[in-house]
Amino acid sequence: MMVANGGPRPATGTLTQLFFDAIDRFGKPDALQVKIGGRFEPISHATLLERVRHVASGLTSLGLVPGDRVAILSENRPEWAIADYACLTGRFADVAIYPVLPSAQIAYILRDSGAAAIFVSSAEQAAKVAEIRASVPSLRSVVVFDRNGGAEADLTLAELERRGAASEAPDAAARHRADALSVQPDDLATLLYTSGTTGDPKGVMLTHDNIYSNVAAVTDLIEFSGHDVALSFLPLSHILERTVGHYLMFATGTSIAYAESINSVPDDMLATRPTIMVSVPRLYEKMYARVLETGTSGSVVKRSIFRWATSVGDRWADVMLEGRRPARTLALRYRVAERLVYGKLRERTGGRLRYFVSGGAPLAADIGKFFFAAGLTILEGYGLTETSPIVSANRPGAIRLGTVGMPVAGVSVAIADDGEILVRGPGVMRGYYNAPTATAETIDGEGWLHTGDIGELRDGFVVITDRKKDLVVTSGGKNIAPQPIENRIRQNRFVAQAVIIADRRKFPIVLVVPNFEQLERWAHMRELTWRDHDELIALPDVRRKMDHEVLDPLTDLAHYETPRKVLLLPADFSVDTGELTPTLKVKRRVVDRRYATLIDALYAAAEHEAPVAHAESGAA
Repeated sequence: MMVANGGPRPATGTLTQLFFDAIDRFGKPDALQVKIGGRFEPISHATLLERVRHVASGLTSLGLVPGDRVAILSENRPEWAIADYACLTGRFADVAIYPVLPSAQIAYILRDSGAAAIFVSSAEQAAKVAEIRASVPSLRSVVVFDRNGGAEADLTLAELERRGAASEAPDAAARHRADALSVQPDDLATLLYTSGTTGDPKGVMLTHDNIYSNVAAVTDLIEFSGHDVALSFLPLSHILERTVGHYLMFATGTSIAYAESINSVPDDMLATRPTIMVSVPRLYEKMYARVLETGTSGSVVKRSIFRWATSVGDRWADVMLEGRRPARTLALRYRVAERLVYGKLRERTGGRLRYFVSGGAPLAADIGKFFFAAGLTILEGYGLTETSPIVSANRPGAIRLGTVGMPVAGVSVAIADDGEILVRGPGVMRGYYNAPTATAETIDGEGWLHTGDIGELRDGFVVITDRKKDLVVTSGGKNIAPQPIENRIRQNRFVAQAVIIADRRKFPIVLVVPNFEQLERWAHMRELTWRDHDELIALPDVRRKMDHEVLDPLTDLAHYETPRKVLLLPADFSVDTGELTPTLKVKRRVVDRRYATLIDALYAAAEHEAPVAHAESGAA
């Protein structure tokens, strides 16, 4: 069994220790930033400390006792951080819930966790809880962040803070700190429910030291000055944002600015001029597609300049990533490429960005290389909710594209005989809540967590090749790893989503959601006519175009893993319709079931070499 070690484990600690240490060390006027009236306004460490204490006291006044579970159902905003730190310092375990989840899934999580109280962001989220409250007997209190969102909640956050302040003794500040610092490293800090692609969600039990050790391990990977700014938009219910975008940034004195929404991120980057951002690959894929579209449209001169600049950047990146110095001629050409192309891209991020951080899914190496050439380095890492999450990461000066870096401090990574990645270290969860059998199936007797991912080690760097349970097997017995193929297809600017279907079938096909912005622009240039997406993807010219864009770049694949046909879909996948998890991973089985009729028809037609099929709304 091959093993790679990340070195000595960090010292043990707690998240309450992290909180007070950062307050004492930095004491900044802009610990957090929130957009109000179109402008980002600061919240100081001093204000944050006081509000956290009042909320913690308020929860105690509601009858909660240490060890109780408190849920948080909210989009990213300062109140999320206040509620979280109040729970931690009040010695409650919080339960982070994705705000996009429907009420039925929220009810399951609240019942399974036995939540005694819940923070909700708005009247909309309060209404979800009101709908299912009768089915959650443990739930005693609902607190809403918005001042005007209290109709279906028990009280607003402002009311809870006033109640907490009124209940405090004269020595409240000292007592709050002393109680908070009595928390032990092995105490439960949070329950995070896996989104999963099959079955009910499982509550991952993470202790204070699970997350603290992970923060400590990652802190040394990047140099922080205490003057960095992070733009937070990946959901805080996602363990990557929770550990890196929330705790790590706070621990390093980085000012955390909360994006108004996912749609406002481009504008918010210009307003806050972040130096670091955390995201899943989808953001970088969209940025890359938009840059390609801009660079390859317009005049012949503009297109030629773009192609020349990116070709120079590509060669420059190869040299730099190998640890060599570019030759003088290449260096001069790269400076010109920067002025003509790459500098403009950096300006769109605010002009100060030092690092993007990527995790949660594989990032295409070509995309990583493009951003590196642009001076926007993406540090790709790997982890799971069950590992708090960072297992391995690329780091400045040690970046190898196509890998997820080397193990971080205290973490060991092994490759089992069947190729599965195993992880052992201080970040490995205590177990699944109320699920000892599932825990025993995941963590073996030697403490190795079985990740379910397939991969390998190359000179100490971890490479992910696929999900163990995501491998599809054709009726002829051929194993196909769909993710690498899907990632390649999604790099095409005409493609928004791609899903390989092949399980128990004679050959693979690919379901494709087009990038309709790009496709419609192309169709207008061809003077095609259509009324909606269904009609657009039914046009023979469009079907031939997408067939060419999707299948032609895959000619180097083995015959058995090459998709034979393309099924075009008229609408993107979403969390609401069930095809995506809250972390934006595709639920392959859900997609397969939803479009089963069309998939079966396409396979039947393919037997006779029929044209590429398309999907109609409501047809499945």
